[in-house]
Amino acid sequence: MNQKTTVASHADQPAPASSETFLMRMRMPRFLRNNIAISVAGILLAIIAVAALIAPLLGLPDPNLQNLAGRAQPPLGTGGIFGTDELGRDILSRLVYGARISLTVAISAVAIGGGLGTVLGLLAGHYRGKVDDVISWLINVQLAFPFILLMIAVVAVLGPGLTNLIVVLGVGSWAIYARLIRSEVLSVSQRDYIQSAKTVGVGELRLIFRHILPNVFSPLIVIVSFEISSMIIAESTLSFLGLGVGPDIPSWGSMISAGRQYMQSAWWLTALPGLAIVVTVLCVNLIGDWLRDTLDPRHRTRK
Repeated sequence: MNQKTTVASHADQPAPASSETFLMRMRMPRFLRNNIAISVAGILLAIIAVAALIAPLLGLPDPNLQNLAGRAQPPLGTGGIFGTDELGRDILSRLVYGARISLTVAISAVAIGGGLGTVLGLLAGHYRGKVDDVISWLINVQLAFPFILLMIAVVAVLGPGLTNLIVVLGVGSWAIYARLIRSEVLSVSQRDYIQSAKTVGVGELRLIFRHILPNVFSPLIVIVSFEISSMIIAESTLSFLGLGVGPDIPSWGSMISAGRQYMQSAWWLTALPGLAIVVTVLCVNLIGDWLRDTLDPRHRTRK
């Protein structure tokens, strides 16, 4: 009798929540936080990109216009929202025009490096053999040199300038894309539909660009997003060292370099362009994380 009562009492109790439901409840706050962070990052990145694109239409002062009588004015004072620098130039205007340089260099360098690396990675992964050996050797040689030191050496030889900076950063970053695409092509080439296409006699170029490339496009988009932030940092570093764009072109890195000797008396000269770099890179990285979670099926499976 007692045993039946015990069984009945246990049957009347609600069933415990499944482990899946519990994990979903535990993940929900993180999911909401991630969505909020990605939304904020997307809005901030859009504002920065649009402001940089339409900078001449915003009615900002000339970023190179000097006013020695109003130099080093603090933010929210007589010098404007973000104040003025050591030569009396408007910092807000220089930040906006500096964003044009950073985004132009980053996107152009990624286009050059991504295009070159993708083609070489496709060739190495598809043809293999001696072609793969040569390209893989070039990849290893390229990756053996520290990226920023190699860029400093090359730019020092070629000289500073916007065109040289874009070409050097683009050509210097192809190995990362080539290595990724090569490994993806080696994996994709073993799938049944690729083998079937080879069996029916599909041409080499059609096989590569019609059947293989679309299937390695998702990881390529992800690495492109992260490389944009890397190129922004690389451009700022070279500009900080005086090896970036010319002195007459506003750049976040050169603004930090010029303001470092005034850090105690005029902190905003370095803090504001530094904050611009941090915010932009952080937003791009958050978008890259979101793209990875969205486009990479292996990551979704693990989650």
